[in-house]
Amino acid sequence: MQTSLSPSERTILDIVRRYGAPSRAAICAECDLAQQSVHRLVEQLIVRGLLRAGEPVKGGRGQPSPRIELVREAVYAIGLSINTDSVALCLADLGCNVIEEVLLPTPPLRREAALAQIGEATAAMLKRNKVARKRVVGVGVAITGFFVGDEGRVSTPEPLKEWSLLALAPMLEAALGLPVWIENNAKTAAIGESLLGVGLWARSFFYLSFNYGFGGGVVIDGMPYFGSHHNAGEMTIFEPDEAERRPALQYLLAELRANGITVDSVEALRERFDPAWPGVEAWLARTLPALDRVINSVAGLVDPEAIVFGGQLPTALGSMMIERAQFYGKHRYGVAPPRPKLVLSEAAGNATVIGAALLPLKQCFFR
Repeated sequence: MQTSLSPSERTILDIVRRYGAPSRAAICAECDLAQQSVHRLVEQLIVRGLLRAGEPVKGGRGQPSPRIELVREAVYAIGLSINTDSVALCLADLGCNVIEEVLLPTPPLRREAALAQIGEATAAMLKRNKVARKRVVGVGVAITGFFVGDEGRVSTPEPLKEWSLLALAPMLEAALGLPVWIENNAKTAAIGESLLGVGLWARSFFYLSFNYGFGGGVVIDGMPYFGSHHNAGEMTIFEPDEAERRPALQYLLAELRANGITVDSVEALRERFDPAWPGVEAWLARTLPALDRVINSVAGLVDPEAIVFGGQLPTALGSMMIERAQFYGKHRYGVAPPRPKLVLSEAAGNATVIGAALLPLKQCFFR
């Protein structure tokens, strides 16, 4: 698929994506391009099949101006999220609309078997939705862990040991037959949140991803920030002996098992969570000091409008954590600086896999 676009063409597409169906005049008002340039670029994108003229906009003198729309069915992208206990897939169109989400509940512990299952599920998803593979620009992949090199080399949690420290990008491209973009799962969740959730009212926010592990993603002025080594948001503020006091859900599972509550996976925890389970209060008491350190560090270093509690965090547990989390209180003259809002994720669906699907679209078509 031909995806080479100029920066100006990407600007036009991004404006149309954000505003739905603007007029040419509205597009001109949102960019620094001359009116003649906007008209020429719009016509070029119509010829390329990425834009089309919609219903006319009435008002003012002269002939009504047609609205400009994305041709949503022109291009699709796939999202793939690899978690310790499950795999999620997502299909999105050029308008960043989710067409379908699929959860494969089998833990992807055996890499080769998981790759085969992912390939089969991807083909079936495209067939169900009557999407030709040639219209798929690529696959955005979210995986838990931090980057240690190029070609998608990630240090993953121990349950995903078979995926760790390998050149995953060429491996996944060979298995899926499509270009691949790989990011940390907290980063893709932040991208999904920026387009479909808290990002609709907060231009800058920090996304806390509570999964088997614990990580973060940063969005500044509406744009995801990845860092020089694609590890921005990594929680490297804890000493090794503090690991079990981090608010990673693997330790909550262990606490529950020690109290006679059997929950097989993080995904099952999200679905079945009961605040009254024995062990929940003990885990909260142990991890809240670490959580307080995180939110105070984020507030001071990033100064976002919001800190989002997301990932695979059960909603009720997230509400309990937000209610008890505290910003440090002593300040000169008794006046505290403005603090970010602590909020639950507002993105409908799985923000991680949706954000992964939007990665290729953002890289190829939008700003």
